Amino acid sequence: MYFQRAFYVLKSKSSSRCLFPKFYTSLTSRLLKTPFYDFHVEHGGQMVPFAGYLMPVRYMDQSILESHKHVRSKAGVFDVSHMFQLNVSGSSSISFLESLTPSDINEMPLYSSLLSTLLNSNGGIEDDIMIYRHNKDEFYLVTNAATREKNKSYFKKHLDLWGDSNVQLKELKDRGPLSADILQEHTNTDLTNIKFGKCLFIKLAGSNVHISRTGYTGEDGFEISIPIENAVSILKELLATTKELKLSGLGARDSLRLEAGMCLYGTDIDHTVTPVEASLSWIIGKRRRAEGGFLGDKRILQQLQEGIQQRRIGLIVKEAPARCGAIILNIDGSETIGRITSGCPSPSLQKNIAMGYIKTGYHKKNTNVAVNVRGKLRNATVIKMPWIPNKYYR
Repeated sequence: MYFQRAFYVLKSKSSSRCLFPKFYTSLTSRLLKTPFYDFHVEHGGQMVPFAGYLMPVRYMDQSILESHKHVRSKAGVFDVSHMFQLNVSGSSSISFLESLTPSDINEMPLYSSLLSTLLNSNGGIEDDIMIYRHNKDEFYLVTNAATREKNKSYFKKHLDLWGDSNVQLKELKDRGPLSADILQEHTNTDLTNIKFGKCLFIKLAGSNVHISRTGYTGEDGFEISIPIENAVSILKELLATTKELKLSGLGARDSLRLEAGMCLYGTDIDHTVTPVEASLSWIIGKRRRAEGGFLGDKRILQQLQEGIQQRRIGLIVKEAPARCGAIILNIDGSETIGRITSGCPSPSLQKNIAMGYIKTGYHKKNTNVAVNVRGKLRNATVIKMPWIPNKYYR
């Protein structure tokens, strides 16, 4: 395994603003706390409202920039125990999941995972989702915390419409995901046998946990789902074994995922955007393209065949960073051709990077465009994402 590589943290819905103020939401009442809340505070976590929870945006021993660089060069660990987790099982579970997503669930090997999207009847993305296969008819799902209640209603609605008693849903409330890279000395399982996208149940620091080699930063890393009663003790043990592993917060997570070209739900993708427009066509299985049979299949398959009017792209913006909502124009500034959804100065590249949607025809690599940054037109160039090559362990 790559000992000096990073961790994983899942994404979550934000407000319409970008950069770090996005972590301050309007959900100031009834804010929830994760099992790690006291631990975060004790270790200097700067807590902010995020997706209905109080979460650390950073820790006092590192700035956001320092934390970002530490993750790229060493290792970091994030609390993602606020995520919505669900088990789907039963003889009709594959058919049920394939009615909601465009992915080929049937072809998933045992103990593998994939990224997919929950769709609506128009082909829009209701949420992005990680799907793990534990048995022939048993799946473990992880979606965003901010969409928890919406997703509960979504699954209940579609299960009722499905009308098949051979599908069972179970919300998981007794496990909390945690991410880390420095694990091998705490388990007898040979982690080199777990390639990117694979998952397994192992014993870690004396506890039975679910581990997957997946990532949201472009680095090699693991996501671990731990019984709540053991979560803090395992985190303490991991941190005590090496100084190269440090706690990281939402601020570093956002710039890391952006460098990796990863979407943030509610900002870069939402219910109005299809997987094709979001440049996520690769999640649509070959068999599904031929057969359809999922929500919004007519629109999505038509887009695959006939093309689209806009698509998600990456940009390098000169002089000043472009934030969410900035308008993209053609190079002479005479025509609006798109909008920025996420942007920040890249700590790794020392350049301003941004993600957004642009009119087809302007989406090709090295196309020069302009971006309106606080009333001034800044030159920008379309690039192929990700900005930072991934380092997944395959």
